[in-house]
Amino acid sequence: MKILFLARPTLFSSSGGDTVQVVNTAKYLRKLGVEVDIVLSDQKNIEYSTYDLLHLFNIIDCEDHLGHVLKCKIPFVISTIYVDYSEFDRHYRKGLIGLLAKVFSQHFIEYIKTGAKYFLKGEKVSTYKYFLLGHKGSIKFLLKNASYLLPNSHSEYQRLYADFGIGVPYQVVVNAIDTNLFILDANDTQRSNTQVVCAARIEGIKNQKNLIRAVSGKSFQLKLIGRASENQQAYFNECVGEAGENIEFIPQISQSDLLNYYKKAKVHVLPSWFETTGLASLEAAAMGCNIVISDKGDVREYFGDLAYYCNPDKPETIALAIENALKDDVRNGLREKVINDYTWEKAAEQTFSAYKKIVQND
Repeated sequence: MKILFLARPTLFSSSGGDTVQVVNTAKYLRKLGVEVDIVLSDQKNIEYSTYDLLHLFNIIDCEDHLGHVLKCKIPFVISTIYVDYSEFDRHYRKGLIGLLAKVFSQHFIEYIKTGAKYFLKGEKVSTYKYFLLGHKGSIKFLLKNASYLLPNSHSEYQRLYADFGIGVPYQVVVNAIDTNLFILDANDTQRSNTQVVCAARIEGIKNQKNLIRAVSGKSFQLKLIGRASENQQAYFNECVGEAGENIEFIPQISQSDLLNYYKKAKVHVLPSWFETTGLASLEAAAMGCNIVISDKGDVREYFGDLAYYCNPDKPETIALAIENALKDDVRNGLREKVINDYTWEKAAEQTFSAYKKIVQND
C-alpha cells in the first residue's frame, strides 16, 4: 500500500502539533509495511496515480487541499484536526481579525484571511474554486467526497457533524506519544513539589498571559518552555512584561531535552482556549506529571477525571487547579492510561485499519 500524506506548506518551517502527528504517523505506518511519502501542499506536479490513497491533514486548511482533491482521481481520507478558536477570537484577538470575529463566523474570517493573502500579498491558491465555494463550502466539499475521516476523538467528529451536518464514515485515531522517547525511570527522577512547567508555543490561543497572571507571586516556580509564535511577538512581550520573579522563559528545546523538565516538575499546565488533545499534556502525563488543562475542546475524552481542569478565562481557577495538582499525589493511573492507550503504534494501527477498509474493501 502506498500513501501520499499532504500537509500545510509550513509544516516544518513553523512546526506544531500537526507536525508531530504527521511525522510519527508516517514513521509507525512504515513499520507496518505501508509506503508513505510526505508532501507539502504547495508542491506542484504530483503523480497522484502512483498512490493508493491521499491522506490530508487539517481540514481548516481546506484551501490548501481543495486543488489537489479536484486534480487527483484516487480516494482520500482526512485527519480533520478540527479546532474552534472562535471564543478566543471574539474576546481576545486584537486587530482587524478580532473586530471581525465579534460579528462574523470563524469560516468567514478564514475566507477573508485567505483572500487577503491572495489579493494583498500575492500568495497563490490551490484552486480559484475556493473563492466560489467559500471557506465553509470548501470544507463541505471535502467532507462530502472523503472516503473516511480520522478525527482524534469521537467528540471532534460530533463537533464536525454539528457544524456541517454531513455524515462520513470515521475512525478515531488517537493523538499520542513516542513511548521510545518518553520513558520514566523512577530511579533517576527527583521531582520538585514546587516546579510547574508549560511546554507550548507562546501565543494567545495557548493562554500563557492568563497563566502568568494566575501564578505571579506564588510560592512555586513556573517554567514556560517554547518560542513566540509567528506574528505574535507582541503577545510574547506582554507575557514577559507581566511575569513575576517566579516565572522563567526557556526558548524552544528538543523533545529529548524537554524530558528533564518533565522529570523534575510535579505539574504540567496547558490552559488553552481550545485543544483537540494537547500533545504536551500527553507527554507530561507519560512522564509522571499531574496535568492541569482547560475545560475547552476534546480533552475530557482523553483524560476524564484524571486531570485538573480550569477555565481559561479565569486566572483564579488556573491557580486553584495548579495548587491542587501540586498538593495531591501524582496520579499514576493517568500515566498508565497514556502509555497504554495513546501511543503512535496505536495511532498507526487505527489509521491502517481505515486504509484497508477503503483499499481492500475489508
